[in-house]
Amino acid sequence: MQLNALLEASAQTTNVVKWVSVAGIFVLFIVIALLCIRGDKHYDAKRLAFAGISLGLSFVLSFIKVEPVLYGGSVTAASFVPILIYTYVYGVTDGLLVGLIFGLFNFATSPYILTPMTFVLDYLLAFASIGAMGFTKKFTKKTTFNVVLGTIAVYVVRFIFHLISGFIYFSMDSIWVELPAWALSNAFIYSFIYQCIYIPADCAIAAVVMYVLAKAKVIDQLGKLMKPGYKNRAAHAPESAAQAETAASDTEQK
Repeated sequence: MQLNALLEASAQTTNVVKWVSVAGIFVLFIVIALLCIRGDKHYDAKRLAFAGISLGLSFVLSFIKVEPVLYGGSVTAASFVPILIYTYVYGVTDGLLVGLIFGLFNFATSPYILTPMTFVLDYLLAFASIGAMGFTKKFTKKTTFNVVLGTIAVYVVRFIFHLISGFIYFSMDSIWVELPAWALSNAFIYSFIYQCIYIPADCAIAAVVMYVLAKAKVIDQLGKLMKPGYKNRAAHAPESAAQAETAASDTEQK
């Protein structure tokens, strides 16, 4: 009876927070649009374009997954990687923003919570952990080391928030998976086991992909492309050649 009551309360809370999340996404987009209209230099067109591309790619990759645990928790096809790269290039603040939006997207498409607090922990703070990648860029001059360390840091922070959320959730007797008695008697241990089933695996996949991309210089090239003021030399080569030829011709005439 208690479990049924909890599940019913969860369904009602989830429905309310779902629509609040959808409204939150629109509000965020409106705020960003207003900042662009006002000419805020921090949010230029290129930055926003890459934010949208990164979020879109991460959102698509999040649907390629396996779910080893019930009611949340999945191992994805490196869904964090696009927004991790975005955060590595643009920094902590942008990482927090895209992380929050990505968390709201995930909740809006697959909503499930027990209490508002678990929503804050699982979908806001856990996904905002992506901002931690922004701290690692200046650690060393080696991109491979920085991005792997940043990826691990993001998942450690994410693990902690999910762990606390799980402790709250399972301490309310919402356990329906058979585990040894020593685990069932301690909600913290149960939550720890629950998170260990999928978060380390998801972290390992993301870290390997980030390492490979960094080793192949893809992240460095993307960083140059994404930064303001970048110009494609190949695209401007014909124009430069034509200018050089015109200058040479003028010199000969003189």
